[in-house]
Amino acid sequence: MRVRYSARTHPGKRREVNQDAYGVKQFGEAVLLVVCDGMGGHAAGEVASALAVEAIIDAFDPAAPPAEALHAAFVSANARVYAEGHGTMGTTGVAALLVADQLFVANVGDSRAYLVRQEQITQISRDHSFVSDQIAAGLITPEEARSSLIRNIITRALGHTAGVEVDVFVEPLQAGDTVVLSTDGMHGLVSDEEIAAIAGLQPPDQAAQELVDRANELGGIDNITVVIAQIDELDGRAAGAAPRAEPAAPPAETPAARAAPLERPLSRLGLALAALTLLVILGVGGALWALPVETGAVPAPTATSSPSTPTP
Repeated sequence: MRVRYSARTHPGKRREVNQDAYGVKQFGEAVLLVVCDGMGGHAAGEVASALAVEAIIDAFDPAAPPAEALHAAFVSANARVYAEGHGTMGTTGVAALLVADQLFVANVGDSRAYLVRQEQITQISRDHSFVSDQIAAGLITPEEARSSLIRNIITRALGHTAGVEVDVFVEPLQAGDTVVLSTDGMHGLVSDEEIAAIAGLQPPDQAAQELVDRANELGGIDNITVVIAQIDELDGRAAGAAPRAEPAAPPAETPAARAAPLERPLSRLGLALAALTLLVILGVGGALWALPVETGAVPAPTATSSPSTPTP
């Protein structure tokens, strides 16, 4: 698997401190991407997010089954942030592991993981927030959620309590796929359609910068962080490559082909026999022609009537 990745973070236009953090680490052919959005009092959110990113990467065990390794890394990060702040600070967390031909995603809070494939975008992670619960209940629409006064209230966080519930998702990967991780400072302002158009068509460096710039153009009301990974090659196949051609099966023999007799030229013996047969037939015919024929009145033909048919 060949992957290109890039990341950008920005405090936005209204915040003095950037409480977002991100990290990327490669374990052999596997790539781990992490994004966290901290919360708390002065500097507490900044500490929480940095601690969580560091703890997730440090605790990740590449030898363990991927889903279990991600879950355990998040539990470890929660314990570390809780030990540091005793519940006074917390952070969201989303991580994407690209390994072999699969994408593993773990998340707590409302930082997101998207998969962009052929300009179509799918949110893989699940938001743990009040507005997400309201959308699921049919009380508000996703468009209304963007302007909701409680859109920043989350229902799960790393480090807020001694225990944490982590969601883990698994998706198959294809060459040409793009994975996007972001904090709500980006996806809370930029529509999914714009994210797909930018991330799916631009190189990672350019796409990450354009998404940060677009969020700032739309107000930049929060810290903005974007991590993008593009899968250029998977299992030896490059993005856009045609599927390997299977050997063509030999054409099926048709019944007509099976039944058609083989044509062979006549032999010399065959030609002699054919000529002799022709001479015998001509001789017999001539003898019959020479015999006398009796003459007599030929009866007139009998007229028969048939139903008349109308002339067209």
